[in-house]
Amino acid sequence: MKQLTIIKIGGNIIDHSEKLHQFLLDFHALPGDKILVHGGGKIASELGKSLGIEPKMVDGRRITDIETLRVVTMVYAGLINKNMVAQLQAKSCNAIGLSGADGNVISAVKRPVSTVDYGFVGDLNENSVNTKTLQSLLESGLVPVLCAITHDGQTQLLNTNADTIASAVAVAMSGIYDTRLVYCFEKKGVLRDVDDDDSVVRQISSTSFEALKADGVVSGGMIPKLFNAFEAIRKGVRAVYIGQADDLPLIDTNGFGTELTA
Repeated sequence: MKQLTIIKIGGNIIDHSEKLHQFLLDFHALPGDKILVHGGGKIASELGKSLGIEPKMVDGRRITDIETLRVVTMVYAGLINKNMVAQLQAKSCNAIGLSGADGNVISAVKRPVSTVDYGFVGDLNENSVNTKTLQSLLESGLVPVLCAITHDGQTQLLNTNADTIASAVAVAMSGIYDTRLVYCFEKKGVLRDVDDDDSVVRQISSTSFEALKADGVVSGGMIPKLFNAFEAIRKGVRAVYIGQADDLPLIDTNGFGTELTA
């Protein structure tokens, strides 16, 4: 099986032009086939405010009303995505920027209303990812750059969590490729001491995950992130890494962040 690396980046890189430039250089230098998945950063909120659209959040999650959907579509699928593709092209990386609607790459279903109406938010299922299209792009020498906008197949665009997209794509592609999933975030990895960047836990298995939870080393928002990572491994992804974008060149030397394995 050929190796495929799927990397997800967020606002901590997107919002800083120098960091983004260096990350894209390091991403291009990675061997083998690769897919980049990105979120939105601050730009959508800032543009929305300039248009008189205040961000609406419930428990840290964005409510995507129709005005917000227009803004995030413009920013995620337009400004950010095309800027990244243009930068990769300048680095001789033949990237192609896609929303979920392009080539029907990622379909979603609108999240049903329960206690909270999240608006035009898309949830994924096991059939959401169009592996044939992604495989044909990769085999053509193209590098897909996926944004956080999906569609329902009935003309409706939907805002979908980029972490979820990255995981769903990794799981779907693991049937064809030896797939690893990399989440780049603000810390150097899972830390034994949140105030000490050198206290990275280099490897976590599903068993040691339970022990780290019990000891309080893994807590808060890191618990669902790791839980979802182990779900991806259970469904066929070889390994999931969590670390800092600056360290990406170390991914093949065991020096990058935290590696999660079965």
